[in-house]
Amino acid sequence: MSQTAEDRDMIDFSAPEEKAEPAAASAIPEDELSRITDELISEFKTVFDPEIPVDIYELGLIYSVDIDDDRNVQIDMTLTAPGCPVAGDMPGWVQSAAQRVKGINKVNVDLVFDPPWDVSRMSDEARLALNML
Repeated sequence: MSQTAEDRDMIDFSAPEEKAEPAAASAIPEDELSRITDELISEFKTVFDPEIPVDIYELGLIYSVDIDDDRNVQIDMTLTAPGCPVAGDMPGWVQSAAQRVKGINKVNVDLVFDPPWDVSRMSDEARLALNML
């Protein structure tokens, strides 16, 4: 059965000016959705770009996370550069991290390059770690 955007919950990790419209009400209870969101972020923070000593969440490499009512997760992420040496591995690392969250069923990770990543997507924590403040 095909699902539309209205059937999924959206955790939007985009910059404020790129935020999507609010998602429709979820069949997942709000407290559980909040727990899943917090745990996904914690798991994303365990995945590091091997060339940069900062996790992928703080680098701003996670663009969006959709959770459907069956608790299947769709993650769109990018890389700091299209020619990244771990381009073939990092989506699998992110998928494995997301699958560690209790209650998650299937996880699919897609690499996207639009919009291209740039340093403005990094958190202040990442900038501090890289002496960019």
